[in-house]
Amino acid sequence: MATQELETLPIIGEKQVASLLEWQPLINAMETALNEFSAGKVAQPVRQIVPVPGHDAIIAAMPAIGTAMAVKIVTLYHSNAGTDIPTHQGVILVLDKETGSPLALLDGRLITEMRTAAGSAAAVRKLAPKSVDVVTIMGNGVQAEAHVDALAEVIEWKELRLWARDETKGRKVADRVGATFFPDAEAAVQGADIVACTTAAKQPILQGAWLKPGAFVTAVGWNTSEGRELDDSAMDHTVIVESSEAARDQAGNIRGANCAIFAEAGEIYSGLKSVPEGSTVIYDSVGIAIMDVAAAKLVYDLWLAAQE
Repeated sequence: MATQELETLPIIGEKQVASLLEWQPLINAMETALNEFSAGKVAQPVRQIVPVPGHDAIIAAMPAIGTAMAVKIVTLYHSNAGTDIPTHQGVILVLDKETGSPLALLDGRLITEMRTAAGSAAAVRKLAPKSVDVVTIMGNGVQAEAHVDALAEVIEWKELRLWARDETKGRKVADRVGATFFPDAEAAVQGADIVACTTAAKQPILQGAWLKPGAFVTAVGWNTSEGRELDDSAMDHTVIVESSEAARDQAGNIRGANCAIFAEAGEIYSGLKSVPEGSTVIYDSVGIAIMDVAAAKLVYDLWLAAQE
C-alpha cells in the first residue's frame, strides 16, 4: 500500500510531463481506457461543469476509477486566448486505489492536450481508410498541432492541409507543421481522407456536403454543450463517441443535430461492434475522465521509474 504525506507530495510539472510522455504508449493507453470504459470496468460520472460568474469561463471536475484512480480539475477561460495564459489549465491528483492516499499532483494542461489528440489517433488507427492521401486540419490552436504529431504516429499521408478562421495565425501554424494553408474551408476539406476539427467554433465550420465518401472526421473542439463544429448533414453519418452518456449531455454536435450514436469507441476496439466498410465516420470527442486518469497514471509510473 502506498501512502504519501501532503508535505512531500510530488508535483510533476509540464516540463516533466513533456519529458516522460510519448505518443505511442499514450495512444495505446487511450484505446485500453476506452475499451475498459465501454466494458463497464470504470466508475465515472459525467463531467461536472460550473460556469464562473462574471467570466466567459468554466471550472470542471472529472473523477474516474479504473485500473487507477484520479481526479482532474480543469478551467476553461476564453478570455485567455491570445495571451501568455493558456485557455485550458488543470491539475490531476493521482490517488492510491487501495488506500485513497494522494500519490502525486500533475500539471494537467499538456496531458489534456496530448490525450485528446491520442484519442483521435487511436480511432484513426482503427477506423480510418486503409489508404490515406490527404489529411486536413481545421484550426490553429494547440490541438491542431497536437493532432499533426499524434496522427503521424499511426498513418502516413501524401498531402497535409490546414484551414483556420484566422488566416494570419493559420498560415504560421501551417508553416510550423509542414502543411499547405487553404483560405477556403470547403476547398480544404474536399477530397480529404481524414479531417481533424480542432476549433472552438460555436457554429458549424464543416459541412457534410464537402466530405469525401468514406472519410474519417475527428471533432475535438468544444465550446459548451451547445457549440458545434459540424452541421446536421455531417452528423448524419456513422457517429462514434467515447461515452454515449457524456456525448448526449455535452456534445454540441450531437445535441444540435439530434443524431443517432452508432457506437462507443470502446465497443469498436473490443470487437463488440464494427463499422460497415466504406462508411463515413464521425468521431465526436468531448473527452472523458478515464482518459485523463490513464494518461496521468502512465506519467506517474514513468516518473516513479525515473526515480529508481
